[in-house]
Amino acid sequence: MSLFKKVTEFASSPQGKKVIDQAKKYATDPKNKEKIDQVKDKFFGGKGDKKN
Repeated sequence: MSLFKKVTEFASSPQGKKVIDQAKKYATDPKNKEKIDQVKDKFFGGKGDKKN
């Protein structure tokens, strides 16, 4: 079974839906969003800095 198919099946399961919901809530929290942006900047070289 391919990795993509396994991921798709997990995302469709009740457990997968719960994990996705938790990730969405985490990502929308302003404090966590800033942490995510910092990590993203490390990987992508800081391009697209959103400082106002």
